[in-house]
Amino acid sequence: MSWLHASTAFVAAFLASLVECVEALTIVLAVGTTRGWRASLFGAGASGIFLVVLIAIFGPALGRVPITTLQLIVGILLLLFGIRWLRKAILRAAGVISIHDEAKIYEAEKALMREAGASTRTRFDTIAFVACFKAVTLEGLEVTFTVLAIGAGGSLLVASLGAALAALLVIALGIVLHRPLSRVPENTLKYIVGIMLTGFGIFWIGEGLGFPWPGEDLALLGMIAALLLLSMLGVRIARAR
Repeated sequence: MSWLHASTAFVAAFLASLVECVEALTIVLAVGTTRGWRASLFGAGASGIFLVVLIAIFGPALGRVPITTLQLIVGILLLLFGIRWLRKAILRAAGVISIHDEAKIYEAEKALMREAGASTRTRFDTIAFVACFKAVTLEGLEVTFTVLAIGAGGSLLVASLGAALAALLVIALGIVLHRPLSRVPENTLKYIVGIMLTGFGIFWIGEGLGFPWPGEDLALLGMIAALLLLSMLGVRIARAR
């Protein structure tokens, strides 16, 4: 694995995980401030343990699959996953759909928790536990898939480190600021991640089919640049229409 492949895998996993962790943090903060922190943190912690177990089970299992088959399957899935992110990012940049606003989501989640009924200090708040477990699990599953997919070509450790660093950073900021990270340019990050995941998907499909990429890992940079130009063209077309 070249330094270019490793650094690209690290950055892609870090940014993708950063986006998902910010979204999960918003829900946990909203539930915690509205219904109490004990059950909310228990829910988030239980979900974290569940996701770690998933990675521990399925991560080593990737080594038992023939590398070309693994690259082809993961490439197709990663391409579909990246295109979904990139499509939404293009439509948001063009003003076709609304920008993702963590502050609004935070207030909406607080209102939902208030409507769910008042929590009591004498018993465990199941609603808060389930809400946080569900939020962290849903966002964490996307992180898990991204890490496993990006690391399928031998960079699992590097991708895992990128995801872990993003999670620790978001948790630390959440503890210090005690508010949603609404100033994080989440839509820009999704734009970048969509391009990178799509590029990885195309690269792995070519590798799985035995296609000799010109420049080997350097082809990733060319794909990312081409996807950036095409996506910018897509923004202009969508905005014009």
